[in-house]
Amino acid sequence: MIPTMPFGRTGHDSTRVLFGAAALGSMSQQRADATLELITGHGVNHIDTAASYGESELRLAPWLVDHRAGVFLATKTGERTGSAARDELERSLTRLGVDHVDLIQLHNLVEEDEWQTAFAPAGVVEAMAAARDEGLVRHIGVTGHGLRIAGMHQRSLEAFPFDSVLLPYSAVLLRDPGYREDVEVLRSTCRARGVAVQTIKAIARRRWREDDQSRRLSWYEPLRDPDAIDRAVRFVLAEPDLFLNTTSDATLLPLVLDAASRLDRPFEVPTDAELEADIDDHGIEAIFDGGALERI
Repeated sequence: MIPTMPFGRTGHDSTRVLFGAAALGSMSQQRADATLELITGHGVNHIDTAASYGESELRLAPWLVDHRAGVFLATKTGERTGSAARDELERSLTRLGVDHVDLIQLHNLVEEDEWQTAFAPAGVVEAMAAARDEGLVRHIGVTGHGLRIAGMHQRSLEAFPFDSVLLPYSAVLLRDPGYREDVEVLRSTCRARGVAVQTIKAIARRRWREDDQSRRLSWYEPLRDPDAIDRAVRFVLAEPDLFLNTTSDATLLPLVLDAASRLDRPFEVPTDAELEADIDDHGIEAIFDGGALERI
């Protein structure tokens, strides 16, 4: 089983690995059911989906009939105005078949114009705070991609008391000194305020090559070597304040869950030399660069 820890100040003890339900977006219901049984068997008690993840919310609905009480359920809105975000939230509740979610997240809030709209009167922040007061959501978080996001999350936390943040985190991304510094500042703020820190892209290898004809189950090419995946997972979970969201490539889910399941026993933190060797041996590249590669 995968160990748990408090998900920030929410009062919920979440498994260190959170199920990234983007993996369900294009699945049949039968395959989605099998995937959800897999995570249930490992004790995963936190589901992270989004309105924009294809059929993910619909695929979760049948499973939630019997498991809603035992799971922390998070979804996301990509809307920036209050009215559109409220409509999207209500649509998500209907699709999920629930009367509330535990966490609504402002999805990929990075760009300046979108940030200004989100925090303006009648913006998404105001609307989600009202939805919280009504009991439709219990907590509010913010997510994002790219090397600017840690700094933007810091700014967002100064403007509103979000309960969680989500951002990319891997050995190759932390090679960037500016990003590494921003991440450390953000983590310090989150520890002081009881804000949960979720990470993504732990097992990203690189962006897809144009001539690569492999089946694409995620927008980036993931690692596939079991040992490299194991080290990448341990690299994140060795940090006691971080949660790891699983990849949208569900074929790799067993490897990620297996690595995390060993956290309740003594395990070796991967060395810098091992991580550098993986970067070289597997051609791992940063999938964000602060510029041209910021948008996915």
